Amino acid sequence: MYRRIHEAIIQSPPIDDFDIFKELKDQNFFESQESVIALCTHLQELRKTIEDLDENQLKNEFFKILQISLWGNKCDLSLSGGEHISQKTNIMNSLEDLKPFILVNDMDRLWSLLSNYKKTRQKESVTRVDIVLDNSGFELITDLVLAEFLLSSQLATKIHFYGKTIPWFVSDTTLHDFNWIIKQLKHSNNKWVSQCGVDWEDHIKTGRWVYLDHIFWTLPHDFSTMSQVAPDLHAALQKAHLIFFKGDLNYRKLTGDRRWEFTIPFREALSGFHPAPLCSIRTLKAEVQVGLQPGQGEQLTASEPNWLTTGKYGVFQFDGPL
Repeated sequence: MYRRIHEAIIQSPPIDDFDIFKELKDQNFFESQESVIALCTHLQELRKTIEDLDENQLKNEFFKILQISLWGNKCDLSLSGGEHISQKTNIMNSLEDLKPFILVNDMDRLWSLLSNYKKTRQKESVTRVDIVLDNSGFELITDLVLAEFLLSSQLATKIHFYGKTIPWFVSDTTLHDFNWIIKQLKHSNNKWVSQCGVDWEDHIKTGRWVYLDHIFWTLPHDFSTMSQVAPDLHAALQKAHLIFFKGDLNYRKLTGDRRWEFTIPFREALSGFHPAPLCSIRTLKAEVQVGLQPGQGEQLTASEPNWLTTGKYGVFQFDGPL
């Protein structure tokens, strides 16, 4: 459907570069200003002291930033049919209350991987983290905050972002959305928000942040076919030290959107897709979920029949070297 919409637009000059979802995405950002300010303020204050944190404190801050990125995935206009979904409260105040809704939590494995890279990295070597983006608006802010934390903490030295080549699933991120968000932050009246925009624009100019897109992300193939359908993209991902896949659609494509048993291991559901260590950061909005404990899915179904599709629950699901 989204390709058909795009096809109609590009054949209709002078609106051939028009994004019919732009107004909705922009509104999501503007309606989330309270949370954007709180998040940017927290980030800038954290950056002042980050070098003084001991390993356990840094780990705890990493986990907070990861959870913010997870719950930012609730702001999905495709789930709401385009109706307004914004983050109007300070999400950091809710992290403890939301922890019981994380069904698979591999954050410790992520910390072990990245902290080991940091400890063993040679002076001029690079640790690259790739983030396959989902929604623009508030969720994109949470992903940029995660990327900034990775650089500031030296858990990574370079970030590659992957977005969509065309307007997609209402609120998915395009290059225009990515640049527009950073520009809006840079010109904010709030000093901490503005500082984030200035810093992030500088990261792009210096090459520490790189935005990329590829037509494969908007094709109907699941990711296990990537090495055959888009070998250039697969080869690029193989150079990453860790790949974050944000959101529900990416999870569906990671797992082939099949009705797996809940207890099937995540690695098995990837069907051979292992370009690099990877992690799905996802709130559940579709009827596919793997890697649960025996009985876990059945208990949720008995108590909440729609648990797979409401966005109430989330996962950090990691696949790394055996």
